[in-house]
Amino acid sequence: MRRRAPAARIARTALAFALLTITVWLNATILIEAYGSGPPYHGRTANMDKWTHPLPSLISLDVVGILVVRALVYRTACRADP
Repeated sequence: MRRRAPAARIARTALAFALLTITVWLNATILIEAYGSGPPYHGRTANMDKWTHPLPSLISLDVVGILVVRALVYRTACRADP
């Protein structure tokens, strides 16, 4: 039976953790920017007529991030030696 390289498994796990961390950081940054301090929803602009809701773009970002992380975790789990 072929021995799997533990370094590859560690690298995939680290990559999954890094992608998850980046996704959480981007979500926090975008939500803080959109719903910044001040009267209703003042971020860096005060043009409320041009304000857009950040959730549609965040949901698409989260779906892609979750799919990539799940694929990496699944691949790592499937290749683990019993």
